[in-house]
Amino acid sequence: MEGVLRSVRPPCVPPSCARRLFSCRAIPSSREISSRQRITRCRVVEKTDDLKLRLPLCRSAFAKTSSFARLAARDGNEDSLERLGRLVSVRSNARSDGAGIEGDASEGGLFGGLLEPIAPRQPSDPDDSLFNADFAPTMPAGRIFTVWDMACLWIGLVVGVPTYYMAGSLVEMGMSWLEGVLTVFVGNVVVLVPLVLSGHSGTKFGVPFPVLARAAFGIRGANVPSLLRAFVACGWFGIQTWIGGQAIYQLLNALFHGRLASSVLPWLGISASEFGCFMVFWLLQVGIVSNGIESIRELEKLSAPILIALSAALLAWAYVQAGGFGPMLSLPSQFITGGPKAGQFWKTFFPALTANVGFWATLSLNIPDFTRYSKSQVDQLTGQAIGLPLFMAAFTFVGLAVTSATVVIFGQAISDPIQLLSRIDGFFPILLSLVGVILATLTTNIAANVVAPANALVNLNPSIFSFKTAGLLAAVIGVLLQPWRLIQSSQGFIFTWLIGYSALLGPVGGIMLVDYFGWRGRALNTDDLFSCDRRGQYWYTNGYNISAMLALLAGILPNIPGFLESAGMLQGCPLVFTLIYSNAWFVGSFVAGLVYWTSSKWQLQRLRVANV
Repeated sequence: MEGVLRSVRPPCVPPSCARRLFSCRAIPSSREISSRQRITRCRVVEKTDDLKLRLPLCRSAFAKTSSFARLAARDGNEDSLERLGRLVSVRSNARSDGAGIEGDASEGGLFGGLLEPIAPRQPSDPDDSLFNADFAPTMPAGRIFTVWDMACLWIGLVVGVPTYYMAGSLVEMGMSWLEGVLTVFVGNVVVLVPLVLSGHSGTKFGVPFPVLARAAFGIRGANVPSLLRAFVACGWFGIQTWIGGQAIYQLLNALFHGRLASSVLPWLGISASEFGCFMVFWLLQVGIVSNGIESIRELEKLSAPILIALSAALLAWAYVQAGGFGPMLSLPSQFITGGPKAGQFWKTFFPALTANVGFWATLSLNIPDFTRYSKSQVDQLTGQAIGLPLFMAAFTFVGLAVTSATVVIFGQAISDPIQLLSRIDGFFPILLSLVGVILATLTTNIAANVVAPANALVNLNPSIFSFKTAGLLAAVIGVLLQPWRLIQSSQGFIFTWLIGYSALLGPVGGIMLVDYFGWRGRALNTDDLFSCDRRGQYWYTNGYNISAMLALLAGILPNIPGFLESAGMLQGCPLVFTLIYSNAWFVGSFVAGLVYWTSSKWQLQRLRVANV
């Protein structure tokens, strides 16, 4: 018993802090026990505001700790001692016997801790409403992602029509190829930071994003960020499916000399043949998703070299047709002195930068859905660092160079790669283009936009949904959103869609990073992540962390006026809100993270426990 209490400390509190929080001295028991048997009386010291605890402790946790400590000290009640041990979550042999928390903020500091060993553990008694096989922590035997697998994942995500389209949109907005590449590279270096940090928890504990969100938002509150992420992913799934369907339609229509063309259905906004190609591509994706995460990994791994080769072939074609890199890259910036947009570069740069960050803001939240399968922290960190910024910049160069070349070749900038490919003559080039676009869209869409909403729906009720059934439902929702209406223009794609959802997801990311690295010091209690016990560490107030909810609201609200103006629903928005919206991801992340830190610290100061 003495060993139990000597090892007790509140969840996620470093040992150095624990020694200050609990002042322990051994006293003889008042019961009839031998003189060698002793119990430990714990005195809770009222210095919690000085301890810089890593966890926004809830009222019930500290109150119960205090009451159990009093009871244990008064009469040596063994049951009370055991309950105290469970409440504060750790025993001396926690890591060997599967009890308690994993990880310690005091070990290695922030940067050293990024490479710490994995520590997955199955929950001891999970609640059926929070747990199923798809949400179970991935143990070492199930860790199948190496550095190359993670890099291939990002190659498959990066090489796609939306990335090319976004690069082409930068040309349409007036940037030169160099300005465009630098904008994209800077944006992706910025977003790489939350990607690597968010991926850390997935690799360490082996659980997906919706489960990790329970730590910051509460057992029930985690459904809010999960559903926000799911909604965005469903929208993206629809957009990517529409792009894949359009690739089939445009290229087959070119192959058969326009015989697929038909009249537009007024109630749908597209033709019957376009909708038919859309559904063919939709069914192809559903078939892959039904085979689970392993089929997705194999698809990404096999497709990566093919996509690199096809991108190089497209660049070579533009090089030959335009007469070399000189004509290809000769399109000047419109922001230079004397240009049509002289002096307006920064007004365009920051929204474009935010759009590039927002482009992967979705993955910066649910990247744990993939890093949970990484063999080590080195694999997830190195794979992402290689795969995202380098290949994103490289493929952006392809998109910008080819789009600039279309001005020389066709006399106008063509930022839509599908329209461009449909203008290439010959059966073999069209067939190769069709395979390339379909493969690129499949690898991006399934990995980025099916896994997240599927896991979010599973999180709602694991006893009803499995990964396969939830993925199918997400695919249906993507169709119902009518994605062809979301990408009718570059302005709508960048300013309304990309920046709009980054205003929603940026605050979620800010809160979770502050919670995991700031308050918890990279330590989580696996048992409580899957528990509805009201004494659990992540139950908060009826399953909701009010501090996180308020912080989320605070991060979203400043961006609403700018979004309404961008969507055409508000006229005459004040300039300050337009500027805030142009930097929505940055503003939302910072404001939400700051509010969460401040409110949690205020809560902690209110919940100090008096001396026993």
